[in-house]
Amino acid sequence: MRTQNIFLFIFFILFINCQDKKKVGILKPDIDNGGLILPDGFGALVVVDSIGPSRHLAINDNGDIYVKLRVDTGTMGNIALRDIDNDGKADSIQRFGNYPNDGIFATEMRIHNGYLYFSSELVVYRQKLTPNKLVPEGNPETILTDHYPIRWHNTKSLAFDNQGGMYVTFSAPTNACEDWDKSYGYEVANVKGEFPCQQLDILAGIWKFDENKLNQSQSDGKRFATGLRSIVAMSWNTLDHNLYAVQHGRDYLHEHAPQHFSKWQNAILPAEEFMKIQEGENYGWPYSYYDPFKNKKMVAPEYGGDGEKVTMDFANPIMGLPAHWAPNDLLFYTGKQFPARYKDGAFIAFHGSTNRTPYPQAGYIVAFIPFKNGKPTHKWEVFADGFAGVETITKMADAKYRPMGLAEGPDGSLYISESKKGKIWRILFKGDRTKFGNSQLNKMENRKSKSYIKTPDEITDNLSKNN
Repeated sequence: MRTQNIFLFIFFILFINCQDKKKVGILKPDIDNGGLILPDGFGALVVVDSIGPSRHLAINDNGDIYVKLRVDTGTMGNIALRDIDNDGKADSIQRFGNYPNDGIFATEMRIHNGYLYFSSELVVYRQKLTPNKLVPEGNPETILTDHYPIRWHNTKSLAFDNQGGMYVTFSAPTNACEDWDKSYGYEVANVKGEFPCQQLDILAGIWKFDENKLNQSQSDGKRFATGLRSIVAMSWNTLDHNLYAVQHGRDYLHEHAPQHFSKWQNAILPAEEFMKIQEGENYGWPYSYYDPFKNKKMVAPEYGGDGEKVTMDFANPIMGLPAHWAPNDLLFYTGKQFPARYKDGAFIAFHGSTNRTPYPQAGYIVAFIPFKNGKPTHKWEVFADGFAGVETITKMADAKYRPMGLAEGPDGSLYISESKKGKIWRILFKGDRTKFGNSQLNKMENRKSKSYIKTPDEITDNLSKNN
């Protein structure tokens, strides 16, 4: 009888697993892919339409979804979603948190070692995930408190090295560490930069902390890297065991140095920098910026630069990306659902520009960068488009959605959040993995001619002259 019961138990487990696989297998993308444009063979379904302005998201092993809301009041800054009937749509939606929402730059949501880690602008919290419960029980634990006052770019993005290290961003609140005391009447043109830039002492870098130690302050951590203006997209690459990030590049080259930079140059410079973050390295902010056309670090105009002076004093990125696109999440794909070429490559959510006037705003896509032998191929691809919903984005408000967060599901699906309304898409691959190739990629490559993706022409794409 005991042997029979064991066989029945094994059969039951196998049956349940089989049913779960069947349910995953019959998921169907929405007819219109939720408004997204993807390579042939891919499809998208809308998990939830509008949970409220959102930032990053995380997916548990059972498919539960956790989202950081973009709110600055109240105490319920997180939201949890569960698909009960296995149709890919969220059926149970519960808001939780029990911590003060202190600002709209609150961003992070990650699952690590059985804990849900999340951040407000000033505090990193965690809660132990409760088996079979959608919402974690108990109150959040405080891992880290930033005692510096609320400021611009106050995002606390997180990454974990799987050896007890937690990496936290402390971004700079200024554009180029401007010294307004030395600017006559606070004139923007020809403003000088503070030297040395005092913000570098406690900001503009990434600090490393103990992921399990409670109630830490910045002084409990170690500065891992410096010279980083603003980092929202950051991830640990488990293949080469290194930290990677994509920097928000500086703005206002034309406004600060109109004699050296035109409005067109202001729109196409500098690069958003895709970086391999090395311990102890200096990446150059505010003294330099990266020119993706020259592929060189240039001296910033606030420190004597003129668009031609090169500096060799700082670390270069591994790749330059289009200016002002606002990279807000980075994900290394480890799943098996997508075609093999996506394995170990990097997805980047570009939130979209706000300050390329008089040229069209740009970005508003999810891009993909293939990796080969552990290094990027130096060519980015349009992976998901259609978020903006318009052909020309004159101002940020014209865009319907702004892609924000990325997460990989246990079945290898890719989840995308957006920051305006809180829509979440789940990307599935339903084609033949062995036949996926250039014909599917060329369709997306052609989208680089769109006004919000291409490098604008200095004359014909100037919206002020075309109206």
